[in-house]
Amino acid sequence: MPRTDLRTAPPALFLLLVGPAIALLLGACEHGAKAPAAREDARMAAAIEAAMNGPHRSPGNIARNAERHPVETLLFFGLEPDMTVIEASPGGLWYTEILAPVLSERGHYIAAAWDPELPDSPEYQTRAYEGMLTRFREEPEVFGGAGVVKLAPPASIDLGPSGYADMILTFRNTHGWLRDGSADRVYAAFFDALKPGGILGVVQHRKGPKTQDGFSGYVDEDELIALATRAGFVLEARSEINANPRDTADHAGGVWTLPPSFRLGDQDREKYAAIGESDRMTLRFRKPR
Repeated sequence: MPRTDLRTAPPALFLLLVGPAIALLLGACEHGAKAPAAREDARMAAAIEAAMNGPHRSPGNIARNAERHPVETLLFFGLEPDMTVIEASPGGLWYTEILAPVLSERGHYIAAAWDPELPDSPEYQTRAYEGMLTRFREEPEVFGGAGVVKLAPPASIDLGPSGYADMILTFRNTHGWLRDGSADRVYAAFFDALKPGGILGVVQHRKGPKTQDGFSGYVDEDELIALATRAGFVLEARSEINANPRDTADHAGGVWTLPPSFRLGDQDREKYAAIGESDRMTLRFRKPR
C-alpha cells in the first residue's frame, strides 16, 4: 500500500487520517486540566468534612449536617481555601463553625453581623452578637483571624470597602430582608463588596404552590432571582442539593413549624420531624467581570 504524504494530502484526507489522534490528544489535555480541579475539590471536601464534624461543634449542630449538606453546598458555590468570604447574618454560627476553620490558613472569614450600637437594638440580636465575639475570642484555634462588619438593615449596612470579597454567602436570611423592605439595599451592598467575578451564594426557604399569603419564611424563587438581578448579579447555576419534596411549605407556624425550631411545640411534632428541614433553593450568582 503506497504511503500517503501528509504534507500534500487534501484537507479532508488529512482530517480523516490525523483527526482521531488529535481527538485523543485533546481528550488527554482535557482530562489533565480536570484532574487538578478534582484534586482541589477533594481537598476542599475533606476540609469541610473535618470542620463540620469537629469537636468545636455541638451534637445538635452536627446532627443538622445531614439536612444542610455543607460539603455539597459549599462546593457548588465554588468555595476555595484562599478566598475572602463574607457570611451575611451568621446567627447561631452554624455555617461559621465550618467556614472559619476552612479559611483560617490561607483565606479570610468575615461575619456580617448585627450593629450593637443601634438605639433600641433587640435584646436577642445583642445577645447573639456578644456570643459571637466571645467565641471568636475564646476559640482562636477555630475562629482565629475572623473579621466582623455590619449588617443591620435598614439602619446600618457597612460591609467594608468596595470590591474586596471573593464570595458572599447568605443562608436562610432573605425572607427577613424582604419583610422589612431592605432586601434591595442588602443585595446592592453585596454587589458593591464583591470583586468583579465574585460569587453570591444563596440558600433560602422556597415557596411552594400551597404556601399561604403572609410572612411564612418562604420566598418565591423567581422573586429572589429578580431581586439579585436588580442588584446587577447574573444567575449562574441552580442546585437541588437542599431540596425537600416532603415539605409542603404551608404550615400553620410558617417554616419555623419544622425542625429545628418546632414552633408548635409538641403538637404534631413527630409529623414535622418526619418532614425534616424546609425545602430550599440553592442559587449561585456572579458579579460580572
